[in-house]
Amino acid sequence: MALPLGPRFLFLLLIQALVPPSSLQLHLDPGLIDRIVRDSAFRSYLVDHQKTAVVYNVSLPPSIPGVSAATVRFRTGSLRRHGAAVGEFRVAPGVVVRPRSRRLVVVAQNLGDLSSAYDGYRNISGFRLVSPVLGLLFYRAASVRNASVPPELEILATRGPITVDFSGLARCSRGSRVLCALFESDGNLSLSNATRGGTMCRARTQGHFALVVESAGSGGRSGGETEMEMKLSGWKVVVVSVAAGAFSSVLLGLVAVAVVTAQRKRMRTAEMERRAYEEEALQVSMVGHVRAPTAAVVRTAPCLENDVAPSW
Repeated sequence: MALPLGPRFLFLLLIQALVPPSSLQLHLDPGLIDRIVRDSAFRSYLVDHQKTAVVYNVSLPPSIPGVSAATVRFRTGSLRRHGAAVGEFRVAPGVVVRPRSRRLVVVAQNLGDLSSAYDGYRNISGFRLVSPVLGLLFYRAASVRNASVPPELEILATRGPITVDFSGLARCSRGSRVLCALFESDGNLSLSNATRGGTMCRARTQGHFALVVESAGSGGRSGGETEMEMKLSGWKVVVVSVAAGAFSSVLLGLVAVAVVTAQRKRMRTAEMERRAYEEEALQVSMVGHVRAPTAAVVRTAPCLENDVAPSW
């Protein structure tokens, strides 16, 4: 049973015989490329690719020249326990798949010359690609047999990252800082630092990745803005440090005042108790010009039991 083709895909195949490939590239967008690669990968499982955990190269139509793709099917539990390696991608163990699926199909793609389709992202201006765009997408494997449109799955790497190795694919760009670009589904571009000498990217989820550098036309402006941001960041650090030091000093002062006040209150209470005890025990009386403590009368006054005088 063949996988149904979308109307845009059929239209693209129809006009491919009439329009040169160079002109056809102008009508391609990233979403359409992903759908063409996805449909080709799923059709390959209905013909040749039957084994699990085996990487197969995908035969792509001439409407997307220069693009290459590979696909492999996994059990979700096995992928979570052991991870996977597909082309330039390494998926560490511990991935979480949403929504849940017993089996899934991984499609890795290299857009090659069609990487320029991602030039339309909103904040790509000021940067230029120095590597092809590599894509890693996950689909529910149950759609291979029931001839339905395969839904794209979301994955999250919880233990180790997903790494993308651009060794041998990146064009040399001396004197520029190489950044990793993640092309998100909402049309935004996320940048992060490349590792291992500017040839490896790390991510926590699937998507499309590439290496970029600042374009020559905006290098001075971007460099100035970066330098200004660094200066502003330095001032922010100084201001925050001073504010934190002042706050700490005020806090220590308040603590010291509280300790001294509590100590004085305890001393005052002890003095009042001592005075109260002394005034209760001994009264002070004036004997001439001398103040002397005197004791209160505590004995009972003697009295005779009878008026009879003793016999002695």
